[in-house]
Amino acid sequence: MALDKAIKDQLTQYLAMLESEVVFAASLGEDDSSTKVREFLEEIAEMSPKITIQAVASKRTPSFSINRPGEESGIAFAGLPLGHEFTSFILALLQVSGRPPKIDEALQKRIKAIDKPLHFETYVSLTCHNCPDVVQALNIMAVLNPSISHTMIEGGMFKEEIDKKKLWLCQQSF
Repeated sequence: MALDKAIKDQLTQYLAMLESEVVFAASLGEDDSSTKVREFLEEIAEMSPKITIQAVASKRTPSFSINRPGEESGIAFAGLPLGHEFTSFILALLQVSGRPPKIDEALQKRIKAIDKPLHFETYVSLTCHNCPDVVQALNIMAVLNPSISHTMIEGGMFKEEIDKKKLWLCQQSF
């Protein structure tokens, strides 16, 4: 998996904005999907000394979370966050590193006041224009409140899971 030059140039600018070190905690196997995720993560990690990769076991493979060293952010991506979800990935990376999300202060207070554990799972199509808004909103909630977690699940890599649960996606293109 190789990002094109234009994306890498833009990504270099964003990676320079990382506030602290981050860790990709990756659950990867030997299958083709895991290879794609591994190559994606390695390519990005090679672009910044602030990014490392750590092997973990997770509920879904391939998947990865973005964390600060020694902490869990609550943000995970199952599959590849490409297409419209690439922006969601970049924003999560910056926000986990410590760059504050750009949302209303009153809304931040409401999110921080949630006092029970909540876990959200969002099944996405990489061609959907609506999915990134949902993913980004739930990721912000996870960044602001340690009781909240969110996993973006890329439908193309987890099609069997979608079929088993009989889920409908806003734009099925699998």
